[in-house]
Amino acid sequence: MKVYERTVNGIRTVVREHGEGRDGEAVVFVHGNPGSGADWEGLLLQAGRHTRAVAWDAPGFGRADKPRGFPHSVDGHAEFFGAVLDDLGIRKAHLCLHDFGGPWGLAWAVRHPDRLTGLVLVDTGVLLGYRWHVLARVWRTPVVGEVFMATTTRRAFHLLVGRRGNPRGLPRPFLDRMFDDFDRATRRAVLRLYRSFDDPAGWSAAVSPVLGRLDVPVLVVWGAHDPYMGPAQALVQRATFPHAEVVVLPESGHWPFVDAPSEVEQATTTFWQKTIPT
Repeated sequence: MKVYERTVNGIRTVVREHGEGRDGEAVVFVHGNPGSGADWEGLLLQAGRHTRAVAWDAPGFGRADKPRGFPHSVDGHAEFFGAVLDDLGIRKAHLCLHDFGGPWGLAWAVRHPDRLTGLVLVDTGVLLGYRWHVLARVWRTPVVGEVFMATTTRRAFHLLVGRRGNPRGLPRPFLDRMFDDFDRATRRAVLRLYRSFDDPAGWSAAVSPVLGRLDVPVLVVWGAHDPYMGPAQALVQRATFPHAEVVVLPESGHWPFVDAPSEVEQATTTFWQKTIPT
C-alpha cells in the first residue's frame, strides 16, 4: 500500500492507495467522524487485489490540514471530495462510505451521476425519517458541545466509542489512533459539521429520488447494535435503492469493518467481484 501526501485546493491530505484497475476507475473509501482514511486500511488492501483502491483524510480529520476557514458542511466536504477525485485522475468511482462520509459521497454523486458506478453503504446512506442520536444533539448545542469536547479524555473516548453499541469492543490500537487524531482542531470541525446539518431526514428526502434513478449496484452493510444509526435504517435504504443487497451483522456495531472484518471483507469482495469489470 502506498501512503503519500497530496495538496488539493491548498489543503494537504494523506492518501492511501493500493492496486491497479482500469484507467480512471477506482474504489473510493470515504471515512466519517471521527475517523480518517486509516480506518479503511484492511478493506483497502482487500479491494486493491482486484482494482485500484484509494482513501484519504478529509480536511479537519486524521493527518490532513485542519484550517479554521474550511467550510465544514456536506457541500463543503463534497466539493473537496470531488476535487481530490479529479486530482487523482479518478473519472469513475465505486464509493464505499461510512458515517458522515455517506452524505459527503452521496452529495457528490447527486452532482455527478455519470461518474458513480457502484455504492457500498456501511452504517450510512439515505437516512429517511432519521433523527439525530443523543451524542449529536449534545454536539449541536452551543456551549454544551464545547464543554463536552473540552472534557473528553482518552479513557472517556475509549468507553464512549469502543464499548457503546459494540458487543465485541473495538481494538485498543484503533481507538488510540482515533483519539490521537482527535485534537482541538478536529473537535472544532466536528461541532461545525454537525451544526451545519440541521435536517438529515429532510436532506435525505430531497436526494432520494435523484439517487434512486441511478442504475448502479448497491450493497448495504450494517451493525445490528449501531447506537448512532439504528439497524432499521439498513432496510430503509431499499426505499431509495430497491435492489440493494442488505447485510446486517448481528454482533457488530457502528464500525463493522473493524469489529467484524472477515464478514465485511467477504461481503464486499463478493460484491466488487460481481460489479467491477476486470
